Amino acid sequence: MYTGIVQDVGRVARIERTAGATSLRVDLAACAEGLQAGASVAVNGTCLTAVAIHGALVDFDLIQETTEQTNLGTLRTGSLVNIERSFRVGDEVGGHILSGHVAATVVVDDVSADDGHRLITIVVPEPWMRYLMPKGFVALNGASLTIQALDRQQSTLSVSLIPETLARTNFDQVAPGDRLNLEVDAQTQAVVDTVRSMLPDLIERCQTESATASDQ
Repeated sequence: MYTGIVQDVGRVARIERTAGATSLRVDLAACAEGLQAGASVAVNGTCLTAVAIHGALVDFDLIQETTEQTNLGTLRTGSLVNIERSFRVGDEVGGHILSGHVAATVVVDDVSADDGHRLITIVVPEPWMRYLMPKGFVALNGASLTIQALDRQQSTLSVSLIPETLARTNFDQVAPGDRLNLEVDAQTQAVVDTVRSMLPDLIERCQTESATASDQ
């Protein structure tokens, strides 16, 4: 589990692709301290297992589904990735609880800079828009962010990034057309899915009760 507070930006040191699998080596710098094989690390918000450690260089194995369903499949040697170690009980949760299970990749539609912040607008697949709300949480590339604006007609959301966030993440590299990993809030998803599954029965019950009352 993670908190969405990016701890460092790692650099991809090596990528080896074979049929159905990819070996990824990332320089975690200080985040590698005390890390053991088998530990979980969020790389661009994707929960991965450390399989081998060589000082600050850490190896991860990616199955085909991971490379297809996240933006890790587009990484190149030298790419920068957001890094977060899994949190321990008692740690401060500065963002919101994340699982590291990417829901979808989303495309950056626009990036605009203003005094003191950068506004990023992304296009979100319609099925995932139902779990988002203005001022609610969303995780992009593993970073817990507050949604500044939401346009359901255009199926877009916007987040505003302050200089501190840009300095601690790879968002200063983001450009239109880039793909970001999206994870929605699990509690919101559970509530929305529960209501949607119950709604048809509730509507039918209300219609039946209304028809019965009219007949009396």
